[in-house]
Amino acid sequence: MPGLSRRLFLCSAGAALMPLAACDGPLIPPEPPVFEPLSYASRRDGAHVIPAVPIEQIPEVFHRQVVRYPIDQPPGTILIESHNALLYLVLEDGFALRYGISIGREGLGWTGEAVIYRTAHWPRWTPTRNMIERDPSLERWADGQPGGPRNPLGARALYLRTIANGRDEGIRIHGTPEWRSIGRRASAGCFRMINHDAIDLYGRVARGTRVVVV
Repeated sequence: MPGLSRRLFLCSAGAALMPLAACDGPLIPPEPPVFEPLSYASRRDGAHVIPAVPIEQIPEVFHRQVVRYPIDQPPGTILIESHNALLYLVLEDGFALRYGISIGREGLGWTGEAVIYRTAHWPRWTPTRNMIERDPSLERWADGQPGGPRNPLGARALYLRTIANGRDEGIRIHGTPEWRSIGRRASAGCFRMINHDAIDLYGRVARGTRVVVV
């Protein structure tokens, strides 16, 4: 058959009986994306120094890692599994970058959809009136605690506006100096991350990012 190779002939002849991909060989699953290792050593960040975190003392499931995560959400979406204390940044090809988090104490959790509308380096923290009622010692910060290594919001904060009503209901994704709380119900309703992880995630998202909490 002039002008046709044997392989092309076989593929053309069998096109009605098998998928075209069969002539090209088996489909190869995509390789997971590779990210630079994340150091949890002490580091300077602007005017502050972030203390080292002994990451080996935190269960491996809560370490930052790439995982296969096929989900019907576009890349760039943040999905939080509250029941597992895990946060996923959805990537291409069915993968996600996963981080361990701390979630709200019993009765203080939140689920729903939101968008990031504000971001902050070393944010100022102001306790709510309910927080002060539960812990009167917080009264000294009624006008706000300046950002710093001991600030409950840590090195970075992502402020959420709920899609249901378009309001800021006090929900944040933020760093924390309390790294031992990762994987536990410990916050007043926000989602805590190791400061090093919070900085890493902060550099990968922007205002307008959609956040889904289940």
